[in-house]
Amino acid sequence: MMRTRPLKVALLGCGVVGSEVARIMTTTADDLAARIGAPVELAGIAVRRAGRPRPGVPEHLLTTDAEALVGRGDIDVVVEVVGGIEPSKHLILKAFENGAAVVSANKALLAKDGAELHAAAEQAGVDLYYEAAVAGAIPLIRPLRESLAGDKVNRVLGIVNGTTNFILDKMDTTGAGYSEALEEATALGYAEADPTADVEGFDAAAKAAILAGIAFHTRVTAAEVYREGITEVTAADIASAKQMGCVVKLLAICERSADGESVTARVHPAMIPLSHPLASVREAYNAVFVEAEAAGRLMFYGPGAGGSPTASAVLGDLVAVCRNRINGATGPADSVYTKLPAKPMDEVVTRYHVSLDVDDRAGVLAQVASVFAEHGVSIDTVRQQGRDGDASLVVVTHRATDAALSATVDKLRALDSVRDVASIMRVEGE
Repeated sequence: MMRTRPLKVALLGCGVVGSEVARIMTTTADDLAARIGAPVELAGIAVRRAGRPRPGVPEHLLTTDAEALVGRGDIDVVVEVVGGIEPSKHLILKAFENGAAVVSANKALLAKDGAELHAAAEQAGVDLYYEAAVAGAIPLIRPLRESLAGDKVNRVLGIVNGTTNFILDKMDTTGAGYSEALEEATALGYAEADPTADVEGFDAAAKAAILAGIAFHTRVTAAEVYREGITEVTAADIASAKQMGCVVKLLAICERSADGESVTARVHPAMIPLSHPLASVREAYNAVFVEAEAAGRLMFYGPGAGGSPTASAVLGDLVAVCRNRINGATGPADSVYTKLPAKPMDEVVTRYHVSLDVDDRAGVLAQVASVFAEHGVSIDTVRQQGRDGDASLVVVTHRATDAALSATVDKLRALDSVRDVASIMRVEGE
C-alpha cells in the first residue's frame, strides 16, 4: 500500500542540472511515487537570483533563502547541485542537523571534506548519496560500494572528464592544436568560460579521490591525488603517440599496491595503445575500468556530464534515499576500515615516453643511453631522426619509478649534446 503523506524534497541549485532535476520530478511524479511507494513533493528550490527565467520550473517554489529552506522541519531530502565548498558544506551539515537525508553531485566538496560529511550523516542517522559526483549518468559509485562489496578491487582506471577527452580527441582526429580544440569545446558548451578545473585536472582529481576511497575502503582526499592537466600536451605529442600506435587520454588511475599496504591515486595525460578499449572513447564520453579479484575487469561507459545525464544519477539516488526513508533505514555506511596510506608519486612505477632534441653526431645515443642506465631506467625502444645537425630521440622506457625518471631527466638536461627535453609522457594500458 502506498503511503499517502508525501516525502518533501528541497532542491539547492537550479542551473543546468538543477533545472533538469526539477523538470523530471514534476513531469514524472506519478512514476516516481510508484517506484518509491510514496508521493514525492518538490517543496522548494533555492537559487542565487530569483528573477531569472527558468522554463519549466515552478516559480512559486523559488527562494533565495537556502538557509531557511534546509532548516524547515518537514524536509525529508535535500538535493544539493550548487557545487563548490561553501555555502554547500554549511547547508548540507544543517540539513543533517534537521534530520534530512542528502543527495549531492558535489565532487569537490566530497573529495575535500567527505570524512566530515559522512560522520555528520552517520551521527544524524540519515543518508548521504552522491552517484552524480562521478561520471554523470554512469552507474559507478553504487556498483563499487554495493555490487562489489564482497570482492577486492585492485585498480580503477578511466576517463572521467568529458571536456578534456573532447579536446584530446579533436587534437587526435583533426590535427587541431590545444587552443583550437579548447575553442571548439567552449563553443559547443563542453568547456566552461573558465576551463581551469577541467583542463588542469582538478575535476578529475576530485573524482579519483572519491573512487579510490570507495574502491579501497580508505580515506583519500583530492590533496593526495597526483595531478597533471592537458595544457602542455602538444600536436607533437599526439603525433608521437600515433607513431607508436597509441592515443593520448587524460586518465584517472587508482591502484592498490602489490603488497596491499598502500594506495595510489593519480590524474595525468598518458599514451594508451589503440587496442585498449579506452582508446576508442570519443568526444565528451567517459569510461572507467574496474579490476577486481573475483569479478575480473568491468567497464562502465556513457555520457559523463550534462544536465540530463547528471540529473538521471541524482534521481536514482533520490529514489534510493526515499525508499530508505520510508523503511526507517539508511544505505551502506562509509567504509574506511583499511586505513591505507596514499603513496607519493615518486614511488609510482610506470612506463615513459621521452622526446629529446639532440645534436646529430656520433656518440649521442650512447651518451643518452648511459644516463638512463646510470639511474636504473631500462630502455624498451629508441627512435632516432636527424636533419641538418639537429636530431630527435624518442625513448620509451620499461617500468620505472617517477623518482628515477626525474633524476634521469635532470641529468639529461645537463648534457651538452641534449638541446631540450621536448616532452615526457607516461604510457599506460598495457
